[in-house]
Amino acid sequence: MRRHLALAVAALLAAGCSVGDGVPGGTSAGSTTAATTTTTTEPAPVLCLAPALQPAPAAGETEVLRLAGANAVAAAVAVSSEVYECAPDVVVVSTADLDRVALAARLAAALGGPLLFGRPTAAAALEAELARLIPQRVWQVGDVEVGSLPEGTELEVLSGDPWLLAEEVGRQVGGSAVLPLPGEGGTATVAVAVQAMAEGSALEPPPSTTTTTSPAGSTPTTAPSGGEPSPPAGPVPAVLAGTGERGVAWLVEAGEPELALAAAAAASAGGGLMALVDGIDLRLIPEVGRALRSAPAGVRRVHLVGEVTDDASWQLPLLLEGEELPGGGYLMFPGRRLVALYGHAWAPELGVLGEQTPQEAVERVRPIAAEYAEEGLAMVPAFEIIATVADARPGDDGNYSNETSLEDLRPWIEAAGDAGLYVLLDLQPGRTDFVTQARLYEEYLRLPYVGLALDPEWRLGPDQFHLQQYGSVTAAEINEVSAWLAALVREGRLPQKMLLLHQFRLSMLPERDLVTIRSELAVVIQMDGQGTLEAKYETWAAVTAGTEDAGWFWGWKNFYDEDAPMATPEQVLELDPRVVYVSYQ
Repeated sequence: MRRHLALAVAALLAAGCSVGDGVPGGTSAGSTTAATTTTTTEPAPVLCLAPALQPAPAAGETEVLRLAGANAVAAAVAVSSEVYECAPDVVVVSTADLDRVALAARLAAALGGPLLFGRPTAAAALEAELARLIPQRVWQVGDVEVGSLPEGTELEVLSGDPWLLAEEVGRQVGGSAVLPLPGEGGTATVAVAVQAMAEGSALEPPPSTTTTTSPAGSTPTTAPSGGEPSPPAGPVPAVLAGTGERGVAWLVEAGEPELALAAAAAASAGGGLMALVDGIDLRLIPEVGRALRSAPAGVRRVHLVGEVTDDASWQLPLLLEGEELPGGGYLMFPGRRLVALYGHAWAPELGVLGEQTPQEAVERVRPIAAEYAEEGLAMVPAFEIIATVADARPGDDGNYSNETSLEDLRPWIEAAGDAGLYVLLDLQPGRTDFVTQARLYEEYLRLPYVGLALDPEWRLGPDQFHLQQYGSVTAAEINEVSAWLAALVREGRLPQKMLLLHQFRLSMLPERDLVTIRSELAVVIQMDGQGTLEAKYETWAAVTAGTEDAGWFWGWKNFYDEDAPMATPEQVLELDPRVVYVSYQ
């Protein structure tokens, strides 16, 4: 092991220098001797004796910073400078091998210091950060150049061989528990390394890894069995490190595992929080929001690391302050199925919902919903409440639709919210438009558990009348509604909302392919026709044909009195495409 030992610098130059008799740096009174100049030297830096953390961010509005992942050296320095004023121990490693980075990160967490990245040649950013941290020791892992060190700093050179490195890390960590790193790399490696940090365990290379032992400091020959590891497929796992007690968090895009490990080491040692995220949509991993909201003093500074969506401007406030959907999470589907009672608040002839009180309706829908339970799905009971009712009479406003007051709906909205149900407000607008009526219920649509249903059957043209023809709605009108509703989601820091479109004839949604799919909303098209089961199957096939990549989900409606026979839960669950919403009228 090579060490750069401290060089003691003494002020020896004074021995051969002339000085004035009584005036420092000058001549004595009356002297004709030329003045002499004393030579001074900069004192050696005082090395860091114990980790010193940066002050926690001040209370106030959460600051959001973006940290690019393209330059790993600079990014790791940014993580270090956020956490440490100084550090006695610093670990430096190349990003060339993720297993080696994981072992180095575990070492950094055990030593309570930062993990920094270097290159085969000295990097100015790394040298500057080491000069700022004034460590007693720099732990150089494998073939990486640390550059010049602060005076007095020792250099500990560790082998790049993963097995020899694991032995050294084990000595520093102590204890007997050892976790093997997974062979697939990527987020799986980050997850195991973070687990080891949390449990106090050591790490070892994947069991399939064979190495050719190399001299200290050189790069070993590493050969994973089965070929090169590939990034794991499927969703990003929930990987969290640290407590967040200092109010600082790093949300690291899953494609940056090296930076995730650097942030995890800093978070574990410095009271921060590191979470892996899907850079396309921050809402995909609800555990991230739960961790942010459970930080003891709140999160006051968030670093978005790597390629994270610009939608973070409204998704991150949801994670920090918003509520989850009934059944958990921020996205409606997949992973959830809703089963609803349909009807009007006080008109039982319009559906089974109004046949009992709100509290009784809650108890009635629960066992019905339970029949649709499926492993891996959150089963959520629901109400679909007809908020505006189609009418054969024009009414005072001439729109052939009766709008239910907010106060009449309030007991139903509150009962559903208290019981953990989802609510859809159904619109039958007559001769007015959907967005005009939707605005009437903005107060309730700003709640995280209330969505919107549009029924084109009851959308009339200027010269049409109910029951004389089937109504329809243009894509432009639907898109106007969805744009308005999506804005409510963004402004209100709300989870994704369900937008339901009723359809049992193609003519009801003649421009369905032009409906805009917005990430704030989950669009569900419900086949709500009635009749024999054979006829309903035929309608289902016609309505769903050719929609595999349309971007919406599907629903089915059962009628107690009009269906002959009514489909059983088993029959509904056999439908293709899969059903995410079922209602009973």
